[in-house]
Amino acid sequence: MSLQRQLVFWGIALAVTVFLLTTLREILLPFVAGFALAYLLDPLADRLQRVGVGRLGASLVILVIFVLLFIVTLVILIPLIAQQVEAFVEKLPGYVARLQQLAIQEGGPLLERLGGSRALSEIQTSVGNLVSQGLQWLAGVFQSLLSGGRALVSIMALLVVTPVVAFYMLVDWDRMVNTVDSWLPMKQRDTIRAIFRDIDRAIAGFVRGQAMVCFILGTFYAVGLTMIGLNFGALIGMGSGLLSFIPYVGSLTGLILSVGVAIVQFWPDWTWILATLAVFVFGQFVEGNILSPKLVGDSVGLHPVWLMFALLAFGTLFGFVGLLLAVPLAAAIGVIARYALREYLASPLYRGTDKVNLDA
Repeated sequence: MSLQRQLVFWGIALAVTVFLLTTLREILLPFVAGFALAYLLDPLADRLQRVGVGRLGASLVILVIFVLLFIVTLVILIPLIAQQVEAFVEKLPGYVARLQQLAIQEGGPLLERLGGSRALSEIQTSVGNLVSQGLQWLAGVFQSLLSGGRALVSIMALLVVTPVVAFYMLVDWDRMVNTVDSWLPMKQRDTIRAIFRDIDRAIAGFVRGQAMVCFILGTFYAVGLTMIGLNFGALIGMGSGLLSFIPYVGSLTGLILSVGVAIVQFWPDWTWILATLAVFVFGQFVEGNILSPKLVGDSVGLHPVWLMFALLAFGTLFGFVGLLLAVPLAAAIGVIARYALREYLASPLYRGTDKVNLDA
């Protein structure tokens, strides 16, 4: 089969896959979550197999322990988190209004000297409208993600179907991998295997490493902000750690929220406001110089801008399912793009010759 016919074939296969994902996106959540869970737990099952435990028994033990830990965590944390979130959302408009009032009070004399009282009034109105529109936009984003993925409707299916899907996929994982491997075109089999190994290394390195980074950062931010005495410090800290899965976004979001709450709570005492800022500065220093290099590494190849674009793009297209697919798809696209670039730079198309000069 010629290269052109192969490209046409795989292009059609890709188009059909995208069409099916788009059409079935409302029911994919438990299956995608089950596949992701099986992928993450497969190395642990392999280790148990190496010590003599059968694949079926290893899969059952791992999944039962995981489900029990997950349920216990939900039972303990969900009531606390729901209470904190409800209280924070209730007080958020008051915090915003207080920040706006402080900004006008402290910056009012300067604004009046520059533009007069009318300019001060216009700026105050504009700031209020901007804040209101920003809050409405955030609410709309979360609402679209939930409605787009039917997360609320399919929550029972997620809790029931996901463990079943994960169990069967975990039991048959090696068999599925070998079956898919046997379908690869024989002529390009070694190349495709190398590409998939790079994809697996990128996904595993980022997901497992970044998950540890998120947990460590979330714990540090929550403990640090709570020790300072910041209102909703634990909620903001853990939320910031969770959002740190998107590089810089989690820390920036947590910094803005925590400093805003600190200004309202501690003003005019700058000591605790600066202490709140110091928690995030220290956290970013540790993440950038210790955690990310050790746990994630530089070989993953997922640039933060590309990762943010992928999360927004796939989240918009497929809702919550898209958020689950964004990181592996971004890693796969990045690996394939780098391979295509290497092939292009080594090809006559780039060199401008009919034959590659190996001596050059």
